[in-house]
Amino acid sequence: MAILYDPENDAGQARASEIGALSLGLHLQLFAVRRPADFEKAFSEAKRNQAGGLIVTSSQFFYSHRIRLVALAAKHRLPTIYHHEEYVAGSGLMSYGADFHDLFRRAASYVDKILKGAKPNDLPVEQATRFELVINLKTATALGITISQSLLRRADQVIE
Repeated sequence: MAILYDPENDAGQARASEIGALSLGLHLQLFAVRRPADFEKAFSEAKRNQAGGLIVTSSQFFYSHRIRLVALAAKHRLPTIYHHEEYVAGSGLMSYGADFHDLFRRAASYVDKILKGAKPNDLPVEQATRFELVINLKTATALGITISQSLLRRADQVIE
């Protein structure tokens, strides 16, 4: 497996992924990408090193270049998982991440409390509690990948 991460913002995600991979007995190749010019080299290197798949961390930097990242994953025929469903809507293979619609709804309740006089530092810090799995079967077919029925049943959305 390989992971594409932004060292300015996602070093913690990369490290957590590395620890998780080690616990599963997997070798994780880390590719720090600082600018768009590094994308092609990272994908080529991951493919050359026979990575079975790629994880793209949840950097805003990557999100702003999502169309190019999805195109490079297709070009290199590298199964890739992203953090946001918009990558998958644009022909990415799959995403798993926080349900942003739920986060925005919950943020609205915080705004309401603050506007009614609550002090922000008195409000508890919350983490995401809902996550979405989105799978693009057209992309899986193009990559020659069969997605198991058990994974498809767990998906919140399947693009056919």
